[in-house]
Amino acid sequence: MIEDGRPIFVQIAEQIENDIIDGVLPEEGQVPSTNEFAAFHRINPATAGKGVNLLVENGVLYKRRGIGMFVASGAREQLLARRRAEFSADYLRPLIAEAAKLGISTHHLAELIRKEEAGS
Repeated sequence: MIEDGRPIFVQIAEQIENDIIDGVLPEEGQVPSTNEFAAFHRINPATAGKGVNLLVENGVLYKRRGIGMFVASGAREQLLARRRAEFSADYLRPLIAEAAKLGISTHHLAELIRKEEAGS
């Protein structure tokens, strides 16, 4: 795992979320076991389990007794909706507020974004 200051179990949960969003883990598909996550990332299985359980609590994963963990139906759209809301709160609102302080209209801001995108 990348050491980015966040707890490892949160990073595990985010990795699973990313795999669901990217289609690597399809809805109703089985998720690697906590032991597999632990071995791959060289972490304690309890830490991996904590990340998986976080997603179970949020309705992204569910357990089939004796078989393992699976991606819930609708999980991808649920994750996308949550991440879009977080994106808006974390990036768009502050961007719009800073643009307003600088006297940049939303129309001009949109032009700047299009220009930046074209340059990438």
